Amino acid sequence: MMGIAGIAAFGELSPVGRQQLERGAQIHRFDQGKTIIEKGQDVSGAYFVLEGCLRVFTLLPGGKEATLYPIQPGETCVLAMNSLFNDLLYPAWVQTELPTTVAVVPGPIYRSLFERERAIRDLTVRTLSTLVFRLMAELDTVHSTTLEQRLAGFLLVRASGKGVVRQTQQEIAAHMGTTREVVARLTSRLAARGLIATGRGAITLLKPSALAVLGQPGEA
Repeated sequence: MMGIAGIAAFGELSPVGRQQLERGAQIHRFDQGKTIIEKGQDVSGAYFVLEGCLRVFTLLPGGKEATLYPIQPGETCVLAMNSLFNDLLYPAWVQTELPTTVAVVPGPIYRSLFERERAIRDLTVRTLSTLVFRLMAELDTVHSTTLEQRLAGFLLVRASGKGVVRQTQQEIAAHMGTTREVVARLTSRLAARGLIATGRGAITLLKPSALAVLGQPGEA
């Protein structure tokens, strides 16, 4: 498991800054499927994933979930950071996709490091810039591809080294902002074409290259 000192930007801190970080950071471990931040919550610090994965999501009209972005090991939550610097309540929900370990740097410590350490300022700017590009790419995907193409892309990104996606149809639907019934219909179509094999809580990619072609705009 990555320790908080293993995050690249923190390796560039001054000795005093690194000591302040390691002394103040709080480590939390969560089981899979646990909501760790709720919409409207007061955010207490900057969150960094050390192990596992977090999913930031919102609710669409009708109560369906839609994933905004994942937070992988070494990454931080930009919405939490924005809430921290601007004294705002958190505008979405955060849930663990896997058993996940998170380091929380308390707000006063992070703001102090931001003022004194160039590495923290650079990290903050990169985080904000990366999120903008991620959200723009997601918007472009939503508007330029079909649900089947989005599902193909999702499976390719989420598959393990053995080509297995261990998520239920309901979990996939929540990521895509659609219903379980729609995902069930789409996976059945892909399975009928021999591209995937479905099982209980898992999907196995049989022809990843064909899925990659399918996921391209205009190829559905």
